[in-house]
Amino acid sequence: MTDQVACRLDELEPGSALQAELTLPDGSDTPVAIVRTEDGDVYAIGDVCTHGEVSLSEGDVEGCEIECWAHGGRFDVRTGQATELPAFKAVPAYPTRIEDGNVLVDIDSPLTAAAS
Repeated sequence: MTDQVACRLDELEPGSALQAELTLPDGSDTPVAIVRTEDGDVYAIGDVCTHGEVSLSEGDVEGCEIECWAHGGRFDVRTGQATELPAFKAVPAYPTRIEDGNVLVDIDSPLTAAAS
């Protein structure tokens, strides 16, 4: 388990998302959407919409879903699963935890992998 600091928790208001660049096991960087639901729970999913290849972190957070701002596709932030067309492929979801006010993401151990 290799946790990486994605952001400070106080940078992430409830009901919002931001993008973090994290390093994959192969050494390449990947954008990850760090999402905080209205309830205050924090999740991490791949930041690139599988439909239109735009940043999900720029979308709207509603409940446990984030809506892609470009075409309205939705993803469950807990699992990465697509929940609304035109998106139908999942994005990866990653384990998160809060420590000393930091949001940590384990990019090496996805909870779910993106659909091919």
